[in-house]
Amino acid sequence: MTDVAAFIDETRIAAQDAAAAGGKPEIVLKSNEFRKGREEGWRELERLVGQVERRGVRSLTLDELQQLPILYRAALSSLSVARTIALDRNLLLYLENLTLRAYLAVYGPRVSALAGLRTFFVHDLPAAVRAARWHILIVTVALLIGIAVGFVLTVQDEAWLTAFAPSDLAGGRGPSTTAVELRNKELFAPWPGAAESFGVFANVLFSHNTLVGLLSFGLGLGAGIPTLLLMIYQGLTLGAFLALHYDRGLTVDFLGWISIHGTSEIGALILLSAGGLVIADRMLFPGRYSRIENLALHGRQAALMGVGGVLMLFVAGILEGGFRQLVQSTPLRFAIGLTIGALWMIYYSRCGRGEKS
Repeated sequence: MTDVAAFIDETRIAAQDAAAAGGKPEIVLKSNEFRKGREEGWRELERLVGQVERRGVRSLTLDELQQLPILYRAALSSLSVARTIALDRNLLLYLENLTLRAYLAVYGPRVSALAGLRTFFVHDLPAAVRAARWHILIVTVALLIGIAVGFVLTVQDEAWLTAFAPSDLAGGRGPSTTAVELRNKELFAPWPGAAESFGVFANVLFSHNTLVGLLSFGLGLGAGIPTLLLMIYQGLTLGAFLALHYDRGLTVDFLGWISIHGTSEIGALILLSAGGLVIADRMLFPGRYSRIENLALHGRQAALMGVGGVLMLFVAGILEGGFRQLVQSTPLRFAIGLTIGALWMIYYSRCGRGEKS
């Protein structure tokens, strides 16, 4: 660390000519006068903070641990005085930097990165999801409504499929697609190999699904209505595809084909959309706090849910891109999908429930 003297301009405040001040002498206050009796404490605080940054707080002796908060508060007092009397800006910057580092040393987290990750996954994330159970329920109902409407309309007229599913998503599937084509080119198409499945297809699926999920999350700022509409639209698309396979007697095979990754993918979209509703809820019904304050207070919960949703989409991308076509058995697909879905449910509903936050 550069010596404190390098930050102090000894000549910034010089004595002014009494005559230039209308014959009234000015008070002369130099930086070196201010630092007398204080610089030794700053140096000692800088040494202790540097030691904590390099080797951790456990490296300090008992006396040093007692000194650290005292020296920190003394440096804060010096910074307050320096700001009041407008001393050299370099000195102000030095004290601001020193007190910020000291604050982190005194009040910063005492856990390792590994312990922080454990706390996040074991307690923070599942607790945030449990706290949003009503938002999750609302989003799930919106999705189910979309599935029901899309299924009923498409069963009556398969032309609705082209309205609900864009051409790139339909992948050539439409009213003219036969049952044999759906079985051989979609449901039980041959596995394209590890490189294409895990390296290309899984990455494309993860990117696309994450974009949709984050869009649902961000649209919560629009009072939640766009989020619900987007979720209903996702349901319409899924219901339309379900109806297409239903009309060709492939309902069970289709559900098995989609379940292997759908429990993770659909669960992730529900989680991200529910996170958007958490934001919308606090903006529409702020209660005792302002909307900005609510955004700060509850934004962390929504962000945790967003992280959880993205992690689930990553798992879904691996399953859909790499394993869906590798597994050619419908019962086995159901077993994998339902098992993973049950594990997600157990994790979010039970994990960390008995621990303190």
